[in-house]
Amino acid sequence: MGDTESVIAAAPSEAVPAQPTRDADASPLVRIRSLLPGLARAEQRVAKVVLDDPAQVARRSITEVALAANTSETTVTRFCKAVGVGGYPQLRIALAADTARSEARSTRNLGGEIGPEDDLAAVIGKVSFADARAVEETADQLDVPSLQRVIDIVAGAGRVDVYGVGASAFVAADLQQKLHRIGRVSFAWSDTHIMLTSAAVLSPGDVAIGISHTGATTDTVEALRVAREHGAITVAVTNFPRSPITEVADHVLTTAARETTFRSGATASRIAQLTVIDCLFIGVAQRHMDASVNALDATRDAVGSHRLGVRPDGRRRPRETGK
Repeated sequence: MGDTESVIAAAPSEAVPAQPTRDADASPLVRIRSLLPGLARAEQRVAKVVLDDPAQVARRSITEVALAANTSETTVTRFCKAVGVGGYPQLRIALAADTARSEARSTRNLGGEIGPEDDLAAVIGKVSFADARAVEETADQLDVPSLQRVIDIVAGAGRVDVYGVGASAFVAADLQQKLHRIGRVSFAWSDTHIMLTSAAVLSPGDVAIGISHTGATTDTVEALRVAREHGAITVAVTNFPRSPITEVADHVLTTAARETTFRSGATASRIAQLTVIDCLFIGVAQRHMDASVNALDATRDAVGSHRLGVRPDGRRRPRETGK
């Protein structure tokens, strides 16, 4: 998972209403993976059958899938409704279409599992494939109206505080640095006590953004809750739209990352989070284009003297500018 600190257990899917943050054209597999932790145990078995071989499920009857998952046809139907596809016929159609799209995109099937027998070339191929898919699938399912609302809010905020721990702390720091470079008042916090004290002094007109791959990291959830209690608008960036962090967020932006063998290393999840962060930053910068460009130029000039006097092509830079 993207965060290595303590987590809060997610509630069952029946207790949490579905949140329509995903694009209707997004891959059903992306949606199933994102909702998996909140599904009932029997529904999770159905999900595993679907995720293990979606092309095969697209050709199977509901009875065959129920038998493979060691459950009933009624549970399969309930699973379909829980993941937002309506019924089993619609699931088969969606899986068939998604399989066709996947085959059209790439003839390679590098998978995500890295084993001890993989040589370095195989590791490079699998890592790059997983990262590329994380970016692609995150972009496909990212809800544009939700992102636009968050951009509008951040662009008009008096102050933006960003919370994240573990690997998500690096993503939080990246967003803060980007916003700061275009003149937006922003802070990034990863220490639990400082996160909570920061949240306690926010007020209406401020924005608090919590970044958590699982959406269940205690520190980040609590900081966002305190910020909301003090009137700040809260935003969550998470891979799971029914996770605890969404209950304390006014707006939710979702990623689509698959972490497998080295999940605790937060590899693809970090890339997916950065994709969302970059889209948010560019949207905010566009709202104040002239001021943003001037600020970027000024900050580049300010650090210019601390760069070696060579261009990327090896030629000397003009010493007077340092650019």
